[in-house]
Amino acid sequence: MFWHNFKNDLKCCFREKSFLFWLILFPILLGTFFHLTMSDIYETDTIFETIPTAVVENKSNPAFKEIVNSVASEENALLSAEFTDEQSALQKLEDGDIEGIIYVDDKISLKVSPNGTSMKQTILKEFLDTYRINEAIIIDTMQNNPQNLETVITSLTTELDCNENIPLTDGNMDPYATFFYNLIAMVAFFGSVTGLHIAISNQANLSSIAARKCISPNNKFITILSNICASFVAQAVCVTISISFILFVLGEDLGDKTGMIYLSGITGSLTGVTFGFFIGSLGRLSEGVKNAIAMSVTMSCCFLSGLMMGDLKIIIENNLPWFNRINPAALISDMFYCLNVYNDYSLYAQKAITLLILSAIFITGGFLLTRRKKYASL
Repeated sequence: MFWHNFKNDLKCCFREKSFLFWLILFPILLGTFFHLTMSDIYETDTIFETIPTAVVENKSNPAFKEIVNSVASEENALLSAEFTDEQSALQKLEDGDIEGIIYVDDKISLKVSPNGTSMKQTILKEFLDTYRINEAIIIDTMQNNPQNLETVITSLTTELDCNENIPLTDGNMDPYATFFYNLIAMVAFFGSVTGLHIAISNQANLSSIAARKCISPNNKFITILSNICASFVAQAVCVTISISFILFVLGEDLGDKTGMIYLSGITGSLTGVTFGFFIGSLGRLSEGVKNAIAMSVTMSCCFLSGLMMGDLKIIIENNLPWFNRINPAALISDMFYCLNVYNDYSLYAQKAITLLILSAIFITGGFLLTRRKKYASL
């Protein structure tokens, strides 16, 4: 009887148009939108790029020219310099082809565009300030202590590095990846929609199918358990489709632990389905009211986990940290973050165990609320 009910319930899930839209089509559309709008932001705003610069020599300065050529020829160069006349340089600056113009006169000066990148312009300014300081030191040494000139030049040209560059993680540090974590969390927690109908389809006052189930000789526990298992499998399939689309179609970097990524989505699906089952089992509210409660709570949890505003979860962490510890959407999102960023599974296990505990609470509460319900008439 269990497998018969399981098979039929699984078919019903995939025949429901709203199920197919919200759990398969909608995540694909939203994920595509995220990809189109956010894919290049991190590289553009965060990762450093060589700064295109023009140099206008109104006066010969071999030392400065040598330094500029040296800096421009390095691997991962600070700037790429083009020596040109003032008219051409101004045109390039106006067109946005360069970030600034360095004028070599009696004093070296910098002209930048008001529409340029402030960070790159600041770097150019710091480069020239450093050169001016070093030039002044060398000239002063030549005039007052020429015997120390070689030592001074050596000290100025030797890079002093007191720190060892140790990366904190090998994972993807793109902050915009959290939107995709939250997207998967939304799909998983949307299992509340399918879980809700489990309880409704077993409440005789809400559906004719439930009325027939209540007068049938079938064991109610077995019937509900088969419903939950079928909904969970259907939900897991939807999450798997969403993760596969994000990883292999959009090509987003969610880390190299692909198997654990799928497992995390499936774990979140269990919480979503059992939460919906619990909401559907509350009292004898109408189906519309229960749907409204489930969708409101689900979308609120997803919103507060950062689906629409990436910094919102950080704000909540600073003000109400306990809420992030019980928000299922935040916990699911955090599991993906832990897999991508951290090298051990301690924090990941903490999030996963919390989700399993919530699932156990929801399913136990749902069974307790649905058992032994009686109706005056059917």
